[in-house]
Amino acid sequence: MSLTTLEHIYGPQGLPVRLRRLRHHGRMRHALAETNLEPAHLLAPLFVTEGTNVRHAISSMPGQYVYSLDQALEKAQHWHRLGIAGILLFVKISASKKDNTGKEALNERGLMPQAIHAIKQRLPDMPLFTDIALDPYSSHGHDGIVRAGRVLNDETVKILAQMAVLHAQAGADFVAPSDMMDGRVGAIRRRLDMAGHTDTGIMSYSAKYASSLYGPFRDALESAPAFGDKKTYQLNPANVQEAIREALLDEQEGADILMVKPGLPYLDVLMRLGQHSQLPLAAYQVSGEYAMLHSWVPCGWRMPYSKP
Repeated sequence: MSLTTLEHIYGPQGLPVRLRRLRHHGRMRHALAETNLEPAHLLAPLFVTEGTNVRHAISSMPGQYVYSLDQALEKAQHWHRLGIAGILLFVKISASKKDNTGKEALNERGLMPQAIHAIKQRLPDMPLFTDIALDPYSSHGHDGIVRAGRVLNDETVKILAQMAVLHAQAGADFVAPSDMMDGRVGAIRRRLDMAGHTDTGIMSYSAKYASSLYGPFRDALESAPAFGDKKTYQLNPANVQEAIREALLDEQEGADILMVKPGLPYLDVLMRLGQHSQLPLAAYQVSGEYAMLHSWVPCGWRMPYSKP
């Protein structure tokens, strides 16, 4: 008799094992799912630009837009009604305000503080996360101050910590350093606490890999590097141990949430990190992943299953 017949599939008490009992009803499958993905688990990126009544389509991200603040508030309200967990805020500023010092990032009347304040006024119970990096403000598109073709670490970290305090003062619930400079989480945590913003959290881009999948995002904010690439500060895609080390350092420095970016190509890193840290983990489905999905769907391809 074949070993695959039912007579040989016994549990500890000698009774047949029938795992399919838990899969028979759709509602029970949902109730017993080990992992659920609901709107309440998602952050939505919101791109805000200067001006009024602006709704600029992002050509490399179909269905996504850069909004002026008045339009962005309407979008934020829509997400609030859908039950989205929070907003991750990015700004696009004019080229005339960009330089190599990040001075616009520290402008108390700049677009980011204005947007933070307006969103929190309209939606006080909507968690608001803000991007901490210099690439939207730099004339060269890199995440820090550049000198002689090199991105300077410590000088950049000082600016990032000041940015974080400015965002917290405007009402940000979490700051999200995306720059991958060494030591920036600890510097941000210290500056926030010294300024009395002990409740402001840090969602750190802890394992942010160098990737061409960021291309559409850089289109949206016009923040592509003017020279070279970001491989001297973003992670080498070949390395997992380095990512774990980076993330655990961020945990020691005071991060509240650790992020892996991009998401789908680095699920192994996300799993490994979960084995080393008890902090909440985030995965960023980046612009290139979004663009790939939108190139796939119009082809009419479907997953093998479509019903719950």
